[in-house]
Amino acid sequence: MRITGQCHCGAIAFSAEDIDPTRVLVCHCADCQVLSGAPLRAVLAVPAAQVRLSGRLAPKEYVKVAASGRRRSQAFCPECGTQLYGSEPEGEAKQTLNFRLGCINERAQLRPTVQLWGSSAMPWLAELADIPLHAEGLSSPLLER
Repeated sequence: MRITGQCHCGAIAFSAEDIDPTRVLVCHCADCQVLSGAPLRAVLAVPAAQVRLSGRLAPKEYVKVAASGRRRSQAFCPECGTQLYGSEPEGEAKQTLNFRLGCINERAQLRPTVQLWGSSAMPWLAELADIPLHAEGLSSPLLER
């Protein structure tokens, strides 16, 4: 499968050939929650050699240190802040880029196959199917408070 994507402002784009669509995972760890600003993060693991980055800017990297002591580089657009991928820290050979599913154009075709850090998962995630779903945006007093 071929994927394409870009940051929100379009300053950084990417593509990758021959990716394995079964390498999608959801992580519920506290670091992913905080870094994504969401209750979980979904990623697609792509061999770095298959990725082509393009655009007018290069990703900026932030190295986070997990509770385990493991260092992971978090790449994002320096213009709009869109998270792009995680990888080995700067200075190390990047073998795999874990692309954030939200910035991949073909994300609807990439179903997760595993979830990690379930002990940190928000307890209400299983109840989302019971919450009203609107096909488009909604002017809501909940958002205006």
